[in-house]
Amino acid sequence: MRIGELAERVGVSTRALRYYEEQGVLSSARTANGYREYDEHHVQLVVEIRTLLALGFTLDDARPFLDCLRSGSPVASACPDSVAASRRKLAEIDAEIRALMRRRAAVADRLAHACPGCAFTQEDLNDHVDQRDLRRPGRQLHQAGPGGLLGGLVPTVRDAPTDPGTDRT
Repeated sequence: MRIGELAERVGVSTRALRYYEEQGVLSSARTANGYREYDEHHVQLVVEIRTLLALGFTLDDARPFLDCLRSGSPVASACPDSVAASRRKLAEIDAEIRALMRRRAAVADRLAHACPGCAFTQEDLNDHVDQRDLRRPGRQLHQAGPGGLLGGLVPTVRDAPTDPGTDRT
């Protein structure tokens, strides 16, 4: 298939595909007249690139995953280098979460000091109510409580109602 067909099949621009080639994460054969030629394996590679980019990986981070697919593995994250890259990304995300929690706590502290009447109650701490949208069918409903990540560590600030007809007091 030519570059336009590959682009259409995976939902990217031809410019993105050329960029991936420039960066060395995608390669193509050339026909006698110089056209790029791709096959089904390239579809899998580009889908993996797009998935990894959406997860926050860079093109450089994607290399071990793509090498894993090129080596014949049906799953890009199954090879040792891919596992190591995934662990690095998880550590990076965990560090970002910790930084966000510190920032959130600082903002909540500023609010508490600026607005003494805006005290948080224990009920306000529970911002992780089970709406049943993430439970598997048939699973028992557990008592809602503070989320596992925050665990009540950081007090929550209630969002304003999203319905314009709702009282905002």
